[in-house]
Amino acid sequence: MPQIRTVNITRYVTPLREGGSLPAIVEADDGFLYVLKFKGAGQGAKALISDFIGAEMAREMGLKVPEVVFAELSEGFGRTEPDEEIQDLLQFSTGLNLGLHYLSGSITFDAVVNDIDALLATKIVWLDAFLMNIDRTARNTNMLIWHKELWVIDHGASLYFHHNPENWEEQAAKPFQQIQDHVLLKKSAPLSEVNDTILQKFTPEFIDKIVDLIPEVWISSDPLISRDLYRDFLKLRLKNSSKFISEAENAREKLV
Repeated sequence: MPQIRTVNITRYVTPLREGGSLPAIVEADDGFLYVLKFKGAGQGAKALISDFIGAEMAREMGLKVPEVVFAELSEGFGRTEPDEEIQDLLQFSTGLNLGLHYLSGSITFDAVVNDIDALLATKIVWLDAFLMNIDRTARNTNMLIWHKELWVIDHGASLYFHHNPENWEEQAAKPFQQIQDHVLLKKSAPLSEVNDTILQKFTPEFIDKIVDLIPEVWISSDPLISRDLYRDFLKLRLKNSSKFISEAENAREKLV
């Protein structure tokens, strides 16, 4: 796994209002632009945790993912922002946030217009079924075309078990019915074709490494969640991969 860099935000450039949590393009002290996800937004630090886990798991699978950074927002950063909603968001987000390298000039993936390799589609569908990602539909694909390659972004709506973690074991073993709405399901092959290869990458050691990298300040945002909770959930979900694969393949057969 790559080391995750920490940058300091130096300039707020523009909000991305198509995102429900009001992410923004910002500039950091390394001179690069980032799409910043704010811990002060609606779903709080939990959305940053699921976004981070999803991005690094996608990267391990060989999918194209923008570089992820931890982004420090200094106190008082938003005082000169004229938009009150944005000013409040910046103030609530003082401290460590999540940034993704801004892919300048990228365009939104359109399943009708853009072609995609079946193996690549299958890997993405598998990952989203595993992570229970409800947000990769035709309405909101959360994929970009950049330099003629497909890049996956935004896993913040994944791992929603952490909003109600009391029955996490039951949720880890569940199929994922919303996979029927996945924008790539029709273009994918059966998920069983990639399952063994992916499980070889997602070892218990790899899961531990990802979870260990989550900033403590995000984990401590809710007393009901912990590092061990994420570790245990992800490992148990992997053991139950046959359940979400079966659900996805049944949904796919109805489409093809």
